[in-house]
Amino acid sequence: MLAAVYHTNSDVRIEEFPRPDPGEGEILIRIRASGICGSDLMEWYRVPKAPLVLGHEVAGEVVKTGPGVSRFRVGERVVATHHVPCGECRYCLTDRHTNCPMIRKSGFNPGGFSEYVCVAPPNVERGVFHLPYNISFEEGSFTEPLGCVTRAVRAAGLERGDSVTILGSGTAGLLCLQYVLYLGAGPVFTTDSNEYKLRKAMEFGATSAFSSDDNIASLVRENNSGYLSDLVIVCTGARAAIKSAFELVSPSGKILFFAPSDPEFTLNFPFNEYWWSGVRMVSSYAAAPGDLEDALSLIGKGAVDVERMITHRFPLRDIQRGFDLAENPQESLKIMITM
Repeated sequence: MLAAVYHTNSDVRIEEFPRPDPGEGEILIRIRASGICGSDLMEWYRVPKAPLVLGHEVAGEVVKTGPGVSRFRVGERVVATHHVPCGECRYCLTDRHTNCPMIRKSGFNPGGFSEYVCVAPPNVERGVFHLPYNISFEEGSFTEPLGCVTRAVRAAGLERGDSVTILGSGTAGLLCLQYVLYLGAGPVFTTDSNEYKLRKAMEFGATSAFSSDDNIASLVRENNSGYLSDLVIVCTGARAAIKSAFELVSPSGKILFFAPSDPEFTLNFPFNEYWWSGVRMVSSYAAAPGDLEDALSLIGKGAVDVERMITHRFPLRDIQRGFDLAENPQESLKIMITM
């Protein structure tokens, strides 16, 4: 089988691999669609681990099951996640699944940028879901990123009628935009340095979309009855955006840090000012099984339109073109690798 081996963002090589054979409790999935995630481009995190096969936003069909597997059959359409919690530790039992030590130990063999993926028993038990026939493979591949969004917004404590500013209007930002609108937020503002993404944000329902070069705090007040936002969601690792979140949040509001930054970045802010204001800061990483089920449901009923977010498709052999475009997005959002 073929798989894409990552060395750097500009060096992704197609190589021949032996097709895995599922063992006890495992299943083999033929990948049909695999999305490129922004985290796939974090060279500071990926390169020290290279060479490796990336890809964790996957959907496909079961082609073989190992001994002991009864929940899945050959030919069934599925989505799978690479991260699963144990479900039994103190974190899992208190809805802190993504702090479970197992979350970073689970995964695929190899990654989702390959023709076939063998899924380990814990993932089969808690991280593989049947894909309804009204959801395409490409739409199904959004289950993992949308699941991360649903968990993050829930952690932030969004309330109906909250005003929201989303910093970064890429795939994550537009998923957040659609989801908070579905939950009844409003008005909802988005920002970005890319004019194409700002136009897309308006198409997906943003009240207003501001350039990162604008005086965003002033524009938010102007369009929000003189107030700053109840919730600021940071969907970019850009240092300037992270710092600006504190200028955009209303007293007693919330800041949700959805994206990581570079490892050298440290954050300084006037402690007493934010202690007095009652601003709450929340970060969120990954998704739990329940979040993924919620995401599938949202996709299935059209509450979040993921199909319109796909702007480019590349076959596995041309994955380098996909990485090049993802690193220099210009007029693109989600880039899909199709098998």
